[in-house]
Amino acid sequence: MSQGHGERVTRGACLLAGLCLCWSLSASAQTGAMGNSPAEVVKKYLSLDSKGVRLDNSSFDALAPYVTWKQEPPWGRIVVVQGFTVPDDLLQWQIVNMLEVVIPVEFTVLGAVYMETASFVPEPTVEQVRLRVKLINNRWRITEPVLPPHVGQKRMINFAKQSLFEEADPMRRETLALLQAELTKAK
Repeated sequence: MSQGHGERVTRGACLLAGLCLCWSLSASAQTGAMGNSPAEVVKKYLSLDSKGVRLDNSSFDALAPYVTWKQEPPWGRIVVVQGFTVPDDLLQWQIVNMLEVVIPVEFTVLGAVYMETASFVPEPTVEQVRLRVKLINNRWRITEPVLPPHVGQKRMINFAKQSLFEEADPMRRETLALLQAELTKAK
């Protein structure tokens, strides 16, 4: 027998109430703890990503508490962003059950840097992604999708500047200087 509309609404309201109660019981717990909103895990992860943590392979440990994958895949493309938004409003989420939610994220994208050629391709757009977050061992963690790095414009400019400083090859230095200039003028 199929559920009636009233039963589905009541079930959804109970799930929302249960999630709110769990989060309010332990508001002072650290990010990712069961008592906190899963949106906080998403915000922390994306904040670290926008600061360029994923540009250095050795810094994966800083992100490990927020995700379920064990290593960062190699990326040839870095998405350059102006910012991102993560809604705190539960009504915008897909609540799968008490242990799993899907949170929509919106990125303001300026373009992409292709690492092999050290080139920037402007692609201004708004990218929408739905991040699945599950409660695993009493901690909220992002399970999917594994996105390429989404790095802030200022951080990418500084990354290009640092790479230029460290590069000895004159041809590569010229390419990196052009990359830095292209990133600077991106809007």
